[in-house]
Amino acid sequence: MNVSIPNRPVRPAERGLTMVELIVTVTILSILAGAAFPIAVYQSKRLNERILRYDLWTLRDAIDRYKDGTDKGYIETKLDTQGYPEDLETLAKDVKVKNSDKKVKFLRAIPVDPMTGKADWGMRSMQDDPKSDSFGGQSVFDVYSKSTGTALDGSKYSDW
Repeated sequence: MNVSIPNRPVRPAERGLTMVELIVTVTILSILAGAAFPIAVYQSKRLNERILRYDLWTLRDAIDRYKDGTDKGYIETKLDTQGYPEDLETLAKDVKVKNSDKKVKFLRAIPVDPMTGKADWGMRSMQDDPKSDSFGGQSVFDVYSKSTGTALDGSKYSDW
């Protein structure tokens, strides 16, 4: 048995959206999304810069603590290193304390540069020129980012 429902009039509230209303809605959403995208990019870059500053501080602090340990005679060093670590890996390895069975570690791991995505940092030794891009290889006195990018404040990441 076939039952049919009689046609009833459509009320204005049941009509749905017109094409003009859909176009206006999509246009407004597109404008809002377009305005939000640059803000998200800016926030991401700012976060990476904050991480870079923290990682550089951490590396430099570890280098200073290593140097302090050698100056106080707790850690044996080679003559040509002037008390600084030979490389960054030395900071992440166990270093034997003189006249003791103790070992100390200055870093858990070498941090990844957020601007390059690699744990490859530029290094300077005491013998290098302060603005030099090449590493002399004697000891690590300072570190910098190998990124060629420019920060939000206009400075170069490699100058931090």
